[in-house]
Amino acid sequence: MPEQHIASVFDRDLEAVQARIMKMGGLVEAAIMEAARSLETRDEELAEKVRRGDAAIDTLEDMINQDTARLIALRAPAAGDLRIVLTVMKISANLERIGDYAKNIAKRTGVLSQQPPVNDSAASLRRMAREVELMLKDALDSYIQRDKELARDVIDRDREVDQMYNALFREFLTFMMEDPRNITPCMHLHFIAKNIERMGDHVTSIAEQVVYLVSGDRPTEDRPKADLTSERRVEG
Repeated sequence: MPEQHIASVFDRDLEAVQARIMKMGGLVEAAIMEAARSLETRDEELAEKVRRGDAAIDTLEDMINQDTARLIALRAPAAGDLRIVLTVMKISANLERIGDYAKNIAKRTGVLSQQPPVNDSAASLRRMAREVELMLKDALDSYIQRDKELARDVIDRDREVDQMYNALFREFLTFMMEDPRNITPCMHLHFIAKNIERMGDHVTSIAEQVVYLVSGDRPTEDRPKADLTSERRVEG
C-alpha cells in the first residue's frame, strides 16, 4: 500500500477516534453540571439521569481503547503519531474517571434531599463544579487546537479549585462543631467537594497531556497543590 495512502487512512481513523473523544467530553461536561444542579435543586430524577448516563461514558471509553489499539496494531504509527494515539487513550481514561465522580455526586443527592440544607453549601458546590466544567471545556479545546498556552492556563486554574475546596472544608468543620445534627449532611457534602476537587486533578492531567503532545515537555511531576487537607484518599 502506498505510504501516502497509509497516512491518509491513519488520519481518517484518528479523526474518528478524536470525534469519539469530543463526544465523550461533552457527556462528561453535562454530567458534571447536572450532578451539581441535581444536588442544589434536590432533583432526584436528574440525579438518576446522571447515574444512568455514566454507562454511555464507559462505553465510549471502551470504544476509544479498541480503536486506538487497532490503530497501533494495523497502522504502526511513527513516533509523532503514536504520541497522539497515546494522548487520546490517556484523555479518555481521565474523562471516564471524571464521569465516575459525577456519578458519585449524583448518588448522594437522594440522601441529602432527606436532610435539612446546610447554609448555601449546595450553591457553593455548584460554583466549584462550574469552574471544573469550564476547565474541562478549555482542556479539550486546547487538545483540538494544539494550544499549549491554553492547556497551561487550565493547569494554573486548578489552584482556584483547590482553594474553593479548602474553604468548603473549613465551613463544613465549623457547621459540624456548631450543631451535631449537621454532621451527617456535612460528611456527605465534604465527600462531594472532594469528588469535585479530584475532577479538577483529572482535568489538569488532560491539560498536562496536551502540553506534552504539543511541546514534548512534561510539566513538573510535583505540581504544587493548594489542597491543604491532610489526606487525598477521600473520594466517596
